[in-house]
Amino acid sequence: MRTVSKCVATALALTLVAAVAAGSAEASARAASGRSCALPAFGPGADYRPRLDRAGFTARVDNPLFPLPVGQTLVYSGTKDGKKALDLFHPSTRTVVIDGVRTRVVEDRLFLDGVLEERTSDYYSQDRCGNVWYFGEDTATLDRQGHVISTDGSFHAGVDGAQPGVFMQTRPQIGRKFRQEWYAGQAEDGYQALHRSTAITVPCGSFQHALRTEEDTALEPGVLDNKWYVAGIGEVEELAVKGPLERLVLIEVLA
Repeated sequence: MRTVSKCVATALALTLVAAVAAGSAEASARAASGRSCALPAFGPGADYRPRLDRAGFTARVDNPLFPLPVGQTLVYSGTKDGKKALDLFHPSTRTVVIDGVRTRVVEDRLFLDGVLEERTSDYYSQDRCGNVWYFGEDTATLDRQGHVISTDGSFHAGVDGAQPGVFMQTRPQIGRKFRQEWYAGQAEDGYQALHRSTAITVPCGSFQHALRTEEDTALEPGVLDNKWYVAGIGEVEELAVKGPLERLVLIEVLA
């Protein structure tokens, strides 16, 4: 793959991209005025049933804080499970219809100490107001020989009671909690925005206006993660603030 940015040397270019994306978001928000995009209340899991305007979704995800440009790969490095981690996040050309909604397939590959540990296909779609929704995942944990040893956490919205969740609002509301997914006992992640304008420095560069979020799951009550998103790029850092040490930072953008 051709290197588009070495990140350290291209922070200025990414900032310009972010400015363009922010302008596009404002235009989209104006165009969406008057449209109804009701977002679900967090609510008890058993009663969580988001109402979907399926005709209003698109697999073309261009939310500035979580864009999914086809063919691009975000490369993250850090620590997970006490091992050196490398994670590749790649929006593919593929789309899949899940629960009546066409979604973009994102391929995620996690390497620990140089060995492929987990491969995941994630399914995202964007509503007519620019909010990004998560419709499921097919995930596989591998042994060192590459054999699948677990598919725990896999789910498709609309199957066996599983439901989609809001992954990123067009205009994040501070303190409003969302379910990112719901499949009882398998996929119960939730998140909320904490700050809209946080300074952060990663190998990709220094940014003054990152969105900081908090994620948790009832399946791991002792774990709490923070994530930082930059307009025009997406996630630039993930850090466990409670539980085992885990940290991933964006080091490179490839296309």
